[in-house]
Amino acid sequence: MTSTLLALSQLAAPAATPAAEESAKPEGGATSLPELVVQADGTKKLYKPENLTSKKYTVPIRDVPQTVTVLPQEVIREQGATSLRDVLRNVPGISMQAGEGGGGPSGDNLAIRGFAARSDIFVDGFRDSAGGGYTRDPFNIEQVEVAKGPASANSGRGSTGGSVNIASKTAHLGNSYGGAATVGTDELYRGTFDVNQELPYLKGTAFRLNGLLHSQDIADRDGVEQERWGVAPTITFGLGTDTRFTLSYMHLDQENTPDYGLPWVPRNSTVVGAGGTPVTVVNNTGLDSGIPSVSYENWYGNSERDYEEIQTDIFTAAFEHDINESLKLTSGFRYSRNDRDSVTTAPRFVSDTSVPGTTSYNSTVLNQQFQSRDQLDTGFYNQTNFVYDFATGSVEHTVVTGFEISREESKNYGRSVIDPATGLPILPSQTPQIDLLTGEQLVPYVGRIERNGSYTSAEVESAAVYLFDTAKIDEHWEVSGGLRFDSTRTDYTSYAVTPTPLLYNKTVGDDVLSYRASVTYKPVREGSIYFGYGSSYNPSTELLTYGTTAANIGVDPEESETMELGAKWEFFEQKLLVTGALFRTDKSNARTTDPVTDEVSVTGEQVVQGVEVGFTGSITDKLRLIGGYTFLDSEVEESANPHEVGNEVSNTPENSFSLWAVHDLPAGFSVGVGSQYVGSRYNNSNGETRQKAPDFILFNAMASYDLNENVTFRLNADNLFDEEYIDRVGGGHFVPGVGRTISLTADFQF
Repeated sequence: MTSTLLALSQLAAPAATPAAEESAKPEGGATSLPELVVQADGTKKLYKPENLTSKKYTVPIRDVPQTVTVLPQEVIREQGATSLRDVLRNVPGISMQAGEGGGGPSGDNLAIRGFAARSDIFVDGFRDSAGGGYTRDPFNIEQVEVAKGPASANSGRGSTGGSVNIASKTAHLGNSYGGAATVGTDELYRGTFDVNQELPYLKGTAFRLNGLLHSQDIADRDGVEQERWGVAPTITFGLGTDTRFTLSYMHLDQENTPDYGLPWVPRNSTVVGAGGTPVTVVNNTGLDSGIPSVSYENWYGNSERDYEEIQTDIFTAAFEHDINESLKLTSGFRYSRNDRDSVTTAPRFVSDTSVPGTTSYNSTVLNQQFQSRDQLDTGFYNQTNFVYDFATGSVEHTVVTGFEISREESKNYGRSVIDPATGLPILPSQTPQIDLLTGEQLVPYVGRIERNGSYTSAEVESAAVYLFDTAKIDEHWEVSGGLRFDSTRTDYTSYAVTPTPLLYNKTVGDDVLSYRASVTYKPVREGSIYFGYGSSYNPSTELLTYGTTAANIGVDPEESETMELGAKWEFFEQKLLVTGALFRTDKSNARTTDPVTDEVSVTGEQVVQGVEVGFTGSITDKLRLIGGYTFLDSEVEESANPHEVGNEVSNTPENSFSLWAVHDLPAGFSVGVGSQYVGSRYNNSNGETRQKAPDFILFNAMASYDLNENVTFRLNADNLFDEEYIDRVGGGHFVPGVGRTISLTADFQF
């Protein structure tokens, strides 16, 4: 069905082929659309891709009955983006989250329309099972596709607020050689290359190789560094023929300094303690609750202990065959592996519980809490689908049907800090401590880190079948609908080493039917008005070992429904696409925890409703822009915790806005300006304990010069006015945003 995005039936077929390689679907016809065009009509700048890479989308983006934002390679290049988070800042309605306890994912951890989406990131339509556990680099990205609203009918579990699909670069006909070298403030050094070569003795065969080397200190974050390198080869056989076969591989290696930022200053409040006993929390630190009055540059990690090493590998084999003009087959296999080894400090105020019923915070001393992640995630996937065009009388149909099978495994090993003198775990009195105000190390780190025998593992086997139909009744009306049935079985094991070893093992299963339907009215070819309705579900094990506990495993899946009324219109001779939508998402049985019994149930209700406006493309041949505005009205309507009822959904800013505009000047010069606004948001929904991150607005600028048709120099200034702001919010801490960064890049294209 065309009303959903990020189909898991999307294969690693060439994401970049010449426009002439496949013809577009004529008005009233029934053939496939071109997959993805890197350059159109010989123009260098392309802000308005016409199509999505998913095989389930058989209409142009203009006619997809869902809020969709596509971020093409040219935007990524002009902005000098160095991470997926940088790219997604162009999409209002997306907010960033910090890693949490247990050394949880601190990479691409985000929320869409107020709902967590760390497991809703896809690469070429395949779910990226590592979730938010690593930072994705755009060196091998052709375009990024963001769909808003539930999409379980398309992608399976998750996707309550939306999902993100990364379209990778793949081989194409024609030879091209490119690269970029960047130097910048805060020791920024970056180099990339992109080589595509037809193989002369194998007709229709091309090889492409992308590479990356990146090193950077994070501006205005003392002691935080990033280093990574990557390589991505791909080869495609049969280009320009009815049968194509692609092999691709991507390796990304990272060595970073993990950053849990600054702690929230505790609030005076009353919380529920063990057995339901009220506990009074008292802030005697001498600081106002909320954001501590210290420099945002301060890093409270432990340089003697903290590190982050991540290796990511993705291998894909994809087969495509055009059986005839009306029937096409695609099938793809993928193996992915993400190995994360990290030790992170969670800065927390030292508490005093000597007085029964009271927890006091009496100083500015912080415990440097030990958080470990020694985790391996692997996934095997197959996606196979058929696309069939036919007519019943005057009604033209495009049917997509297929199946998906997968096996995902995740294992996280427990580790302890051992006192070298005794060979035993360190005592609480040996926990390293640092002073918030002075940065003085009060208790040094001693010990060695080793596995302690405990572990948590999750093995998830899934099978799904789906059927979608888009029916074009006449030139003005289209109706689409689809169903997907998922059957999932999870083996969850947790083994804890205590005085008495504790083993927990449970097998759970979920069988869920998801659906989506829409009707589209096209008064003219350049515009469409649509109404869509869809569902999604979130099983208790959707995050594998992260977020799954003995308390919540086996609890029924959360279920959500969204209604969306929208319109899309092309202006300026179809150069600029403007979109708008009204939407409402109801999560009717959200997981919620009783603060007295710690029992987890699906008795919560959450609502997020709002307005989206977006625009992308060109106003003139020299002025292009992309951006939008999102208004989110959220509320927790029911919860087992009465302190949550009536409050906003966590990490859901009411207003957010983004704009990026570039104007070409005479003599090869171009200038660009951008802005991003994110409204205030809370780190949780509990009215007794929640902390508020204030709103912020950032400005960026760019200037470039085309030395000739092969060489371009570009100057980028991000966070131009060096704004201090909270980028990522977490439960006990927040991570400040990157300070002003200025970089100079030389782009080479031959």
